[in-house]
Amino acid sequence: MTGTLVAARRVVRRPGVVVGTGGLVLLAVAAFAGPLVLSYSHDQQNLGAILASPSPAHPLGTARLGEDMLALCLRGLQKSLVIGLLAAGLTTVVSAVVGTLAGYLGGLTDRVLMTVVDILLVLPPILVVAVLSPALREQSWLVLVLLIAGFQWMVTARVVRARARSLRSAGYVVAAEDMGASTARIVTRHLLPQMVPLLVIDCTLNVASAVLAEAGLSYFGFGVQPPDVSLGTLVATGTGSALTFPWVFLAPVGFLAATVLASATLGEGLRDDEVHR
Repeated sequence: MTGTLVAARRVVRRPGVVVGTGGLVLLAVAAFAGPLVLSYSHDQQNLGAILASPSPAHPLGTARLGEDMLALCLRGLQKSLVIGLLAAGLTTVVSAVVGTLAGYLGGLTDRVLMTVVDILLVLPPILVVAVLSPALREQSWLVLVLLIAGFQWMVTARVVRARARSLRSAGYVVAAEDMGASTARIVTRHLLPQMVPLLVIDCTLNVASAVLAEAGLSYFGFGVQPPDVSLGTLVATGTGSALTFPWVFLAPVGFLAATVLASATLGEGLRDDEVHR
């Protein structure tokens, strides 16, 4: 317990960790608690205030059907955070399992898994999305999570593999093998726990990249489908009005930038702590 407290105190002394964590917490609270106190829902239309500029009644203005932009952005932030967290978590799990098995088992397993990694690394994601687009447009946003995670895990898997290769000759791993421990037990009890700091950092950074990936896919019409919204769909919708009604574009861009910066800052802060440990 004392060691845990010392580690926690060391981490919170990193400005990046404090700022990033605080930013993400504020964004999450705003996304999930904010709509409960707003006067307008994200799908409520006010045809008497179409594309109205920011005012006390509508702090971020209104959209093309009179929807309150703040309510829309908070709803979009909800969806983007959920997609980012799920995609980052799935990415981390896949990279941890594949990298650890490849590094520990070696041989044919390693060659096969790394060949898959190499193929996916050179395969252009946008090409895959373009080919699958007819089937993606009517699917649940959970398919979007799988698609984002499917193109994010490879680099981390290589890093985990290298770490697993260095650990398989460690004394405690050799002792576990001599005692007849199964591969699953060695991987889950002896190898993966050693990689937790690396995986936590990777997961945090992947939240930022997943949110950006969702925004990019939504921009091309492959993301969250109407009537639901995400920050990506709001940015895509507001692009055409960026010069004439800038608040329709700048509001979701601001929330998107804040989310990405907070996640990246937290990840970099955790990485700095790991480097200087």
